[in-house]
Amino acid sequence: MHKALIFLLLLSITSCDYFHVKKTSSEVILQEELEAFKWNEVDVYPNFASCGSDENNAGKKECFENTLIASIYDAFASENIIVTQDIQDTILVRFEISELGKLSLLEAKIDSVTTLEIPNMENILHKSLEGLPEIYPAIKRGQQVKTQFTLPIRIQVD
Repeated sequence: MHKALIFLLLLSITSCDYFHVKKTSSEVILQEELEAFKWNEVDVYPNFASCGSDENNAGKKECFENTLIASIYDAFASENIIVTQDIQDTILVRFEISELGKLSLLEAKIDSVTTLEIPNMENILHKSLEGLPEIYPAIKRGQQVKTQFTLPIRIQVD
């Protein structure tokens, strides 16, 4: 009986550690979540209504970029551009898509020679955005989010 009592006493003293609950503060949980969160990536890329919804994320991104580039090239093709020298340039166009799916041109980095030869370059870029199909915004964690991206556009005029 004496041994059983000592055994129960030792068991009760050491068993308290098993019931000890480690408390984690909400700040620690938030910090861990922020560190794991990838700020520069979205779960679903922005997409045009004309692109298929059954494609994977990379396919949606490619379809979106190709549709946008085709619209810009069509706008340039419809203009009668006359230049005094050949132009082979790549312009970097920065766009933003709002949470509501509104596309806007933020900035176009255009070489000075190209700007001299085609002074209405930004007007043509703005015009190319007018006839685009409906845009579905990017999604991050189930929420529609604002996104910005830069698209290189190759301009070649002979």
